[in-house]
Amino acid sequence: MTGANVGTSLDVEQEKSGRSALQGSVMEISISRQDLLRELTATQSVVERKTTIPILSNFLIEAEGDKVVITATDLDQSIKTSCPAKVKKPGSCTIPARKLYDYIKLLGDGDISVKLMENHWIQIRSGRSNTKMVGMTRANFPQVPEFPQTSVTSIPASSLRNCISKTIFAISNEESRYTLNGALLILKAESLAMVATDGHRLAHIEKSGETLSNVSGERKTLIPRKALSELQSLLSNTDTESIEFADDDNTLFFRIGHRVLTSRKLTGQFPNYEAVMPRDNNKFVIVRCEDLMGSIQRVAQFADERSGAVKVRLEQNELKISSSSTDSGESEDTIETPYNFDPLVVGFNSTYLIDFLKAIGNAGEVRLEFKDAQSAGQVRPEDADDQYKYRYIIMPMRI
Repeated sequence: MTGANVGTSLDVEQEKSGRSALQGSVMEISISRQDLLRELTATQSVVERKTTIPILSNFLIEAEGDKVVITATDLDQSIKTSCPAKVKKPGSCTIPARKLYDYIKLLGDGDISVKLMENHWIQIRSGRSNTKMVGMTRANFPQVPEFPQTSVTSIPASSLRNCISKTIFAISNEESRYTLNGALLILKAESLAMVATDGHRLAHIEKSGETLSNVSGERKTLIPRKALSELQSLLSNTDTESIEFADDDNTLFFRIGHRVLTSRKLTGQFPNYEAVMPRDNNKFVIVRCEDLMGSIQRVAQFADERSGAVKVRLEQNELKISSSSTDSGESEDTIETPYNFDPLVVGFNSTYLIDFLKAIGNAGEVRLEFKDAQSAGQVRPEDADDQYKYRYIIMPMRI
């Protein structure tokens, strides 16, 4: 046996002894169906559906004191949450996550009794329903990292939620572009910013007027898309005003109320996004989001299916959007709007423009800024909130 294996064995033994209070052959609790369902809903999205490691398809349920702690993990990320319970006998068990979630959804409101039986079977009683599920041994469930006690930063929940919704769609889907599979969170003492890019477009938002603790200089963190998506979901289902953020060498931690999300860090260097920010886009036009969205969606029906390219033509006091393909035909829409610069024709991916308009809620007005047909275009809300500086950069396409 190697030294590494000996160390691992010792760790496992210590872990087992540390868990002994929760690991007896008995566990019995009574819990509100509504409370349990709420927490299962918050955690089940992390559970690995198709896994070669069966234990990852289970929830870990730990009962002690006056609450139940529920943990789900896919090894890349985990969610740990809790809810009140009457703990008749403390203990722990693992239960098939999807089966439990689907079953609890179908029960009527009221209290549910959960009891650990022999051979890891779990009995669930509610009203006239009596069900037994096949669990797995608690000892096989992976250890989830604990929230650190140092260098914890409090971030306003609404600001973070807004930053995620304005950037997450621009993250790359290509697994090979590893450092583009997340968004960069930039914390300063008085601001927070987030930036995401897939190499063809870039979304950048900055919120000023914040007071962030434990941040000196600039703190940059790359957050994987999967964790951002989970964080977005947790933030949309909480009334907590701020969340706690911390990290260590390998893991990111987010505490949202009584729930903790952990995620494995993305390694590698995020690209120098500041270098691609347009500096001299001196031609611009301002249009209503609704008009622009309607025009792009209509015209995009006739764009090349693979590229989704539309042509943007700026002339005296009008913006024309057109497309054509040999398969489906051609289409052109005209929007009347003040424009007094040199005429310009530039091609863009229609989906990229639609994504941005959806992110800002398709309301108000947007400013489209250009230099020439070969340079990146910049789009931003015209009537933006002073505290938020939001910019969206799109590379042009040859048409």
